[in-house]
Amino acid sequence: MRVAIVENTRITHHGQVGVALHEQAARIDLFKPWTDGTLPDLGAHDALIVFGGEQSAQDDALHPYLPALADLMAKTAAMDIAVLGICLGAQVFARGLGATNKIGTAPEFGWCDVSVLSQAANDPVLQSLPQDFPIFQWHSDTFTLPPETVHLARSETAAVQCFRTGRAGYGMQFHFEAHRAMVADWAREFPDLIERVQPGWAKAQPTLANTRGALADQHGLNIARAWVNLI
Repeated sequence: MRVAIVENTRITHHGQVGVALHEQAARIDLFKPWTDGTLPDLGAHDALIVFGGEQSAQDDALHPYLPALADLMAKTAAMDIAVLGICLGAQVFARGLGATNKIGTAPEFGWCDVSVLSQAANDPVLQSLPQDFPIFQWHSDTFTLPPETVHLARSETAAVQCFRTGRAGYGMQFHFEAHRAMVADWAREFPDLIERVQPGWAKAQPTLANTRGALADQHGLNIARAWVNLI
């Protein structure tokens, strides 16, 4: 399989998604439009993955490629090609599908609880998850449920944590790709920012990693493998 990955920031880990892709011997074409504006051609790949970034999904002035990326994600999913948007990627995907982005209204950080909804019981990606599960979050924006999509998961802070459009188009607000090694690297790379977002979290991180982080790793890899199986 040939997969297009769009990165939106300087430091992007593929994490559990990368593990699942490499298990299937995926060939990856990497795009960094925040540097040059280049995006994949519509329909040129077997799947499209869009990762997170620090910008908002409506930050067109600084990142003029965002409207085109939103349109690309929506059109790709409409072609029955697997699409995955994570965090900012989910927010951009939702924009492309006609949702409203809500900026700065839903801050979440750390291993937070997410709940699956009844519609997830038969969903090929989320059906194996428990009713409530810990998963890593780092965002302040959210979005409304896009029209004609299936609402699959929520949290107390952000009502739309996951949606599906068509067969294999998924927007996931939570960072299921973020395993513990990836989170530890974020902690090393962005200590001052994390302290502002969640004071004292760095001291608690090792303990949380061994408890909630270990569970999140299991759930994240299961999600990644299940989605890759839809490609």
